[in-house]
Amino acid sequence: MQIDGAIEEIIFRNEQNGYTVFVLDFKDTQVVCVGKLINANIGENLSLEGEFVNNGKYGYQFAFSSYEVVLPSSLAGIEKYLSSGLIKGVGPVTAKNIVKMFGKDTFDIIEMSPSSLAQVKNISMKKALEIGEKFKELKKLQNSIMFLQKYNISTNMALKIYNIYGGKTIDVVKNNPYRLVEDVDGIGFLTADRIAKNIGIPNDSEYRIRAGLVYTLLNSVEKSGNTYLPKPMLLSTSAHLLEIDLAIYEDTFEQALSSLQLDKSVVVFWHSEYEIVVLSKYYFYECSVAQKLALLNNSVNLQELQLDDEILHFQQKNNIIFHQEQKNAIINSINSGVSVITGGPGTGKTTIIKCIIEILKAHNQKFMLLAPTGRAAKRMSDSCGEEAKTIHRALEVASGDLASISRFVYNENNTFKTNVVIVDEVSMVDVALMNHLCKALPRDCKLILVGDKDQLPSVGAGNVLDDIIKSGIIKVSMLTKIFRQSDNSLIIQNAHLINEGKMPIINNSSSDFFFEEKSDLGDIKNSIIDMVVRRLPKFTGLDSSQIQVLAPLKAGVCGIDNLNKSLQQALNPPATSKMEMAIGDTIFRVGDKVMQTANNYNLVWKKMNRFIEEEGEGVFNGDIGYIDLIDYQTGEVVVMFEDGRRCIFPRTEVGQLSLAYAITIHKSQGSEFDIVIIPSIAGPNMILTKNLIYTGVTRAKKMVVIVGEQKNLKRMVSNKYTAKRLTLLKDLLLDAQNKIKQLFD
Repeated sequence: MQIDGAIEEIIFRNEQNGYTVFVLDFKDTQVVCVGKLINANIGENLSLEGEFVNNGKYGYQFAFSSYEVVLPSSLAGIEKYLSSGLIKGVGPVTAKNIVKMFGKDTFDIIEMSPSSLAQVKNISMKKALEIGEKFKELKKLQNSIMFLQKYNISTNMALKIYNIYGGKTIDVVKNNPYRLVEDVDGIGFLTADRIAKNIGIPNDSEYRIRAGLVYTLLNSVEKSGNTYLPKPMLLSTSAHLLEIDLAIYEDTFEQALSSLQLDKSVVVFWHSEYEIVVLSKYYFYECSVAQKLALLNNSVNLQELQLDDEILHFQQKNNIIFHQEQKNAIINSINSGVSVITGGPGTGKTTIIKCIIEILKAHNQKFMLLAPTGRAAKRMSDSCGEEAKTIHRALEVASGDLASISRFVYNENNTFKTNVVIVDEVSMVDVALMNHLCKALPRDCKLILVGDKDQLPSVGAGNVLDDIIKSGIIKVSMLTKIFRQSDNSLIIQNAHLINEGKMPIINNSSSDFFFEEKSDLGDIKNSIIDMVVRRLPKFTGLDSSQIQVLAPLKAGVCGIDNLNKSLQQALNPPATSKMEMAIGDTIFRVGDKVMQTANNYNLVWKKMNRFIEEEGEGVFNGDIGYIDLIDYQTGEVVVMFEDGRRCIFPRTEVGQLSLAYAITIHKSQGSEFDIVIIPSIAGPNMILTKNLIYTGVTRAKKMVVIVGEQKNLKRMVSNKYTAKRLTLLKDLLLDAQNKIKQLFD
């Protein structure tokens, strides 16, 4: 539906995201309108596309999805438009004088002959030209937004594009819309391709092929975790995406790839038996990590300490006896520049860290405890009795002038003031985060990496822990002996059985590991809902919020999308007093459990810390919290995260949240939950693997419940498939080590 009219009154305006509530004079009727405007000025004529909606709190409103600015034609309208403050330096008196002199030709004069404005009282030639320039700039902005909206690009994204290209936006997009793929975060190949087809750019255009190559590399990074692709694979995959015969257009593909090399968008070189192509950013990440780790491993001034007495003292003090492999882990960590401690649950990793901390304190060494997620950092802090931070929080997101120089406050020019850094749950650290961490480490710092090599690799690109271990140049302590296991407890025992490819012990008389046999997918889903809402809270005394459903898949009856809708309906149903907001297919309500699904370095948060309000920036992938407030007027959503950070999400950023009553096992990495429920269902062999179910089971602190068919569980446990990630870190580490040896030997 389309309505036209002039803005009579602005009720609310959020300058950050453009969300505006205003009154429009539509056919002499005042209509309240809500949506995003680039600018909002009283008197401005708009043509809006949208529909009338009944807001439970504010009544009928016209919610518009797109709009067009229509310059007024009446003298009164022109005067009102100019006096609205839209053009700097033109107020009510000046506007009246301009319209009095030029009448209905006013806009033509301002645009085509701004110097003529100097004839008007109190307008100098300089001011006249400034008015003309501002008007032209405003018109370019509005025309660009209108142009982009025709291709279903949101106002917010259109503004983002305009901020990059400015007044050249329309020319850039018309000539080569595929530039959007490389230049604008959030614009994918399919969007650019749709615009290109409408404009008439041919399928075999070099611009299109270049964009297809970039998209294929990015898709491989984001979906498969690869940091490079073999050139033949890249060319064939891109050709399939573009529906172009590679045999016929091979020269065009080669030209497009050469163009990307010249622009330094990609790096191409021989690796092993074939040429590979790497996005420059990821090549830099892996090179940087390799060089820093090799440097730390060789340049730390090591004076080997004899630690037997100190380890003995710790054992006596805590009434424990270390196994020899645990002692070796402590000694290796203290006496190495870089070291790895890896082992499954119950192998004593936490106790080893505590002993290392005590030794560091005795030697007056400064140390930092870090983890990838808030949950992992809190667990580390609670178990070690020392402050632990997330890696992002330790690095500190830069703001203001600093943000234009570096994303983080701590970097290669401003390193941590510490002697030792201990990172837990390192298996989930991707190569980008590892790069930022390594840059912040001083040259004489020791780095101790702790994690479980048998868990799933990081959600982000790279295979950091696996590559470090396989390089063979870093001291690695493998923990195999199980210590932590209570009587009648099966979680740890079954986790290790699964890791060995053996079926877990199914004994429902145990205290913490249960299996409920169900074959029908609907019955499995209903049983999971009933367990979360009624049965397990009654049986354990724990609240439903302490129970986490971990599903292998996103789609399907027992996928997280469907489970979240059902759990939301059961735990947080709609109510007349409850605020809610629809974003795409998801309805968010106050009280909903949500997860952040992308790193957002710009969101501001506040946190009360011992009666002092702390403020910072950055909300990160995997952070879990609860919706505290939804503001209808602004479209903002307030989330209280589990670590106490309170963050306001503008409506434009709410899409980064997802319901988190159920999450994928992959997203659960680095977290622990009191109770974990896992559906045992059929699915793709490439996804339903031993590593997946092992990771899910090891997320539970107090209880694991698996619902489904044992035959499906058996398939997972026996499925040793591991998707090989294409990464360079291992080889780059070996190269860096060899170069250092050549320099110092």
